[in-house]
Amino acid sequence: MDADELKKHDEEIVRKKPAASRASNASRASQQQQDDAEVSLEGVSDQRAWYVIHCYSGYENKVRHNLEQRIETMGMKDRIFDVVIPTQEEIEVKEGKRRTVERHVFPGYVLINMVLTEESWFVVRNTPGVTGFVGMGTTPTALRADEVSQILRRMEDEAPHVKVTYKVGERVRIVDGPFNDFRGTVAEIDMERTKVRVMVNFFGRETPVELDFLQVEKA
Repeated sequence: MDADELKKHDEEIVRKKPAASRASNASRASQQQQDDAEVSLEGVSDQRAWYVIHCYSGYENKVRHNLEQRIETMGMKDRIFDVVIPTQEEIEVKEGKRRTVERHVFPGYVLINMVLTEESWFVVRNTPGVTGFVGMGTTPTALRADEVSQILRRMEDEAPHVKVTYKVGERVRIVDGPFNDFRGTVAEIDMERTKVRVMVNFFGRETPVELDFLQVEKA
């Protein structure tokens, strides 16, 4: 959905009541009406806090983009402050080359820092791709401060993880070091030390060789 389409979408839902249908099929419209009618903000703090929203897995970046546009066009910057997708960098070896990829820590979830009111809830809940808030029953539940700190610290401080694409018993190829291009069988994987032990055949004899994760790829 581009900026013009999103603007038209916002203008359309502003003209309607929150319980009106925004879906193209009857079953989704019925569910939307039920969700809108039953949401409860009783007892929810009027202070800014972090909440978790559901979205379709694989659409996290699109949902964040849509949210940021809606916050701007609907004048919600004073109540919706930040949208975060928890990610973690991973290093993988493919065809003998190292590359860094970004992995979503919680696929299908997005964090949002906001003051929860009926208006701000309505803006978030009706963003294309958002399927609901995480909470108890019909009431969105704010994350605890220690939970938020742990998630954000994990994103900022941790070194990239090495993605292991092989498992014990599988054939692998050594891509770095003195045994480059040798093939063997994985005997042990040590996640804490990021080491793998590979049984390599030297002159007809199986010999264990300890290597870093990045020195090996699936054969």
